Amino acid sequence: MDVPGYFAERAPLVDAQLDAILPQVSTPPESLHAAMRHLVFPGGKRLRPALAFATAEALGRPPERVLPVAAAVELVHTYSLIHDDLPCMDDDDERRGQPTVHRQFDEATAVLAGDALQALAFEALALPTEAAPSAVLASVRDLAGAIGAAGLVGGQVDDLAFAQDVGGAKDARQQRVESIHRRKSARLIAAAMSCAARFAGGDDRRVDNLCQAGLEMGVAFQIADDWLDRDEDEGCSLVHVLGSDAARERANVLLQSALARVEELGDAAESLRALMRFAVHRTV
Repeated sequence: MDVPGYFAERAPLVDAQLDAILPQVSTPPESLHAAMRHLVFPGGKRLRPALAFATAEALGRPPERVLPVAAAVELVHTYSLIHDDLPCMDDDDERRGQPTVHRQFDEATAVLAGDALQALAFEALALPTEAAPSAVLASVRDLAGAIGAAGLVGGQVDDLAFAQDVGGAKDARQQRVESIHRRKSARLIAAAMSCAARFAGGDDRRVDNLCQAGLEMGVAFQIADDWLDRDEDEGCSLVHVLGSDAARERANVLLQSALARVEELGDAAESLRALMRFAVHRTV
């Protein structure tokens, strides 16, 4: 499958949805709304929305069916990037080829813009839809769990602490790093797939299977990111714990397990499988 072509074809769907639900810059308070839009447009590849779309297609539904999910996960992802870039976190100056939000505006505005994007994500998830009300409610639970203390936020706390305490046996450090990756990165990817499966009418077994596939692929995705930054990043990285070759092998093992979980979906899931492979092998 032509993965870049898939991104190019599907990204306008979520971009239009995001543009429609984000407040216009001309709406007061203008500085907040400008900051909210700053990192959303232009976006990255829109990997998480693409995974939501491909999940819907794998279950026989059109991508439009899961637009609320696609928009919600992208808003959460952008909020997390804004906060990740802050001086009290990673203190980055550039993101997506432009100044980070706290550099373009100021630190307080960046914090508040991230807060507002997180709230807007749940508004997006609750937009009118053909999905069953029970599916929407369960998706709200999935997304909230993915980004709260047991998910993204808790993972970020432990990521920051990891830089101060990197001792211990290799096996224990590997488990610790993978736990951080699972919460900080993989749970949002898993939520993109599980929420899309719910909106597409998938049963509980299929939703859980896709969620587990997302968790495994999400950890492998983060290992691939760390491999890209292996000469720069000395922080919470499996590459530095296991070494470059062993980390890449671990990523491949996780990816193969994730792919096996969606094998039962047959040809309809080929786009989903291609995206999963791309997410992990894009640098190899």
